Amino acid sequence: MTKKVCISGYYGFGNFGDEIILKILVENLKKFDNPLEITVFSSNPAKTSLERNVKSVQTFNPIEILKELYNSDCLISGGGSLLQDITSKKSLVYYLLVIFAAKIFRKKVIIFAQGIGPVNNKVLACLTRFLLKKSDLVTVRDENSLNLMKKWEVAAFKCSDPVWNISIQKSRNPEKIGIQLRDCPTMSDSFLENLSFCINKFYKDKEINILSLQNSFDLDICNRLKNNLNKINSELNVKVIESTSNEQVIQNICCLKELIGMRYHACLCAIKAGVKVLPLSYDIKVKSLAEEFGLDYIDIENSEITETIFSRFINKEIIYDENKINSLKFNFKTIENMI
Repeated sequence: MTKKVCISGYYGFGNFGDEIILKILVENLKKFDNPLEITVFSSNPAKTSLERNVKSVQTFNPIEILKELYNSDCLISGGGSLLQDITSKKSLVYYLLVIFAAKIFRKKVIIFAQGIGPVNNKVLACLTRFLLKKSDLVTVRDENSLNLMKKWEVAAFKCSDPVWNISIQKSRNPEKIGIQLRDCPTMSDSFLENLSFCINKFYKDKEINILSLQNSFDLDICNRLKNNLNKINSELNVKVIESTSNEQVIQNICCLKELIGMRYHACLCAIKAGVKVLPLSYDIKVKSLAEEFGLDYIDIENSEITETIFSRFINKEIIYDENKINSLKFNFKTIENMI
């Protein structure tokens, strides 16, 4: 008998990391011994349905969402960082309501490879804790989330980020340097100016690719960096590369010699591809990734980019442990057994 699974997450918004997670999740669900009927909640159902060959309904259509949950066997919530109120309290409330509805309909709920917290609002923290305790399987992707689950007395398992499962063709170009930025409240003008100065000093003879991974969030600051660089040195070979597809983003990262990157999944893909990475940490998940692989990193809020840091990064040989990278693949057997 075919079982029906609903997937809830930050899908259809054009965010590289979330879309790659969805790709890997759907591909693996389709490999299960027992066939599944998959429905994805997406802000762009037509695109999601076409790209993933699944049924998809509008994220913010409550009637359709409730109908799909009622007729399903299981809800998979995640991956990504859905259950936190730093980005938005509204988004946290939305994801909690989806979980709540699934449990009201007595469906299984799987929390899939999420980075959970922080939840600073006390009421939302209590509600999140309550619903996580009611969930059938809780998997978290980092130690901080696991510690929070222990504090909340929620039974949870630490897992790897599913993007470690992606297949990557290594094709590094020694002449290409990647800069990957996203806007955030802690990104100051002085930080951007110092970054521009260092890029010009150390990479003036390279092709500089400024990568946008989510155009609606990244393009503005990417263009600001490009304008800064052009003002410093009009002869620099610098261009902004917009996100057109997940596959193209991965290819753009894989061909780099070095990446100075902010987004967690940009740094992850670079590590997987053997590209030297200097993470710019705007979030604890980026810091945790850097520490896991023994990488120097810049804390955007508390650190300055200096010539010394760049010089050390450029001259330091970085060799990633392939066995460790291979060991980080997500084991989907846990999900299959639960469904």
